[in-house]
Amino acid sequence: MSASAFRIHRAQSGAARTRTGPPESLPSLTTTVPREFVHRASVAEVLLTDWARREDLRFALAAQWPRGHGFFTAVDGCHDPLIAAETIRQSGILLAHAEFGVPLDHHLLVADLDVEVRPPHIRVGLTPASLDVDVTCTEVKHRRGTLSSCRIHVRIYREGHLAATGGGFLTCIAPAVYERLRAGRLPDREVPRPLALTAPEPPQSVGRMSPMDVVLSPTGQTGRWQLRVDTRHPTLFDHPVDHVPGMVLLEAARQAAIAALGRTGLPLALTSQFLRYVELDAPCTIEAHPLPPTPSAPEKEESVRITAHQDGHPVFRSTVTMAPPTP
Repeated sequence: MSASAFRIHRAQSGAARTRTGPPESLPSLTTTVPREFVHRASVAEVLLTDWARREDLRFALAAQWPRGHGFFTAVDGCHDPLIAAETIRQSGILLAHAEFGVPLDHHLLVADLDVEVRPPHIRVGLTPASLDVDVTCTEVKHRRGTLSSCRIHVRIYREGHLAATGGGFLTCIAPAVYERLRAGRLPDREVPRPLALTAPEPPQSVGRMSPMDVVLSPTGQTGRWQLRVDTRHPTLFDHPVDHVPGMVLLEAARQAAIAALGRTGLPLALTSQFLRYVELDAPCTIEAHPLPPTPSAPEKEESVRITAHQDGHPVFRSTVTMAPPTP
């Protein structure tokens, strides 16, 4: 990897500091950012290619979405909206390390995440989608000189058009603090043995082609599933972790919404809150409840409320809004 990928960018002056529209495109690069900066083991899972500071708390990033991906597969001719969610997640983690100086051994946890896409501008084209990502940080807090938390507001542009928006709240935790937080669940500091892998729902019923990508198992009750956790999955479990990754829960929300509505479709928006660690060694129940239409909702858009419980506690909730059925 070229040395340029590791440089730390500083504030720029002039027009770039005052722009309110799409960020100025960064020079085209042929490498990704360091995988360590986005907490990925596989370089193939890194979506970001560069970054620059525009103002004290505003940044321009570059990203690329592949035409085809082993997990983030196209939906109705569009890039998977969850790849936009992953772009948002990687953006926050990259800035925490590269611009705010958070050590690489710190744990970065997402408390909430939302994403909304604009279908005309996320269509899969004849080449990978090159993206300009504008990130503004608010609610920035430091502890002992190190970033402890912040909220990111993200706008993703493609060829000058707004393709997706979103954001999330990020908390940075030092290793010693994380060990204390997890001591009751991980007394030996070892990754717990996950539950035996349960049978998947039929892939087509949750908008998937392969059983390997299904994260819901039937319970025999309508609108209720057990979370299916396959730690061998190369994207959802890119590296060993001691709890269920947030992307597994976002995918569970998407699949539960599709199953509850009885049709596949393009998720237009997801708004999610991660309330507690979801453990690998205990069952987690996913429930879906279609919501009544609201007067302001576009015709035929449908929303589903998703909740997850483990050991009697709410651990995750999400609202998924699906595009109308394609003709």
